[in-house]
Amino acid sequence: MTLDTDIADLLPRMRRFARALTYHREDADDLVQVAVERALVRQRQWEPGTRLDSWIFRIVKNAWVDEVRSRMRRDRIFAPAEEGATVGDDSAATDQQRLAIRKAIGMLSEEHRLVVALVLVDGMPYKEAAEVLEIPIGTLTSRLARAREALQGLLSDQAKVGK
Repeated sequence: MTLDTDIADLLPRMRRFARALTYHREDADDLVQVAVERALVRQRQWEPGTRLDSWIFRIVKNAWVDEVRSRMRRDRIFAPAEEGATVGDDSAATDQQRLAIRKAIGMLSEEHRLVVALVLVDGMPYKEAAEVLEIPIGTLTSRLARAREALQGLLSDQAKVGK
């Protein structure tokens, strides 16, 4: 297999990660495209024998950080949650639950949303997620614990409002 096909194999995971980061389908597609372009242009920087997925996810994360900074300059940070598209199960209850979770994730801080996206959404091991985010694993576990706590609180609050 070539690096190109290995990157192509990672597209579903990249897209899922990008969706969790951007909270918007079109932005996620754009982010994946930017990340793939960067990866292909910089493929000489990837060291064979190292984890390609970690390298790619770091590119996606850095591309998103660049995009957010650019948007902050334009005073347009995030698209409304209502514009997010649903995928798969079309039951109303599932859609409402999915929207509540997306909304709660969107309300997290940037650092908490990143760890949630990598560990809880993508299922990446802690060590790999720490490498992607370029933080110690202890910092990752602390952020994840705080993010879970915040998510539980947000979802609980949403459930109370919904009743």
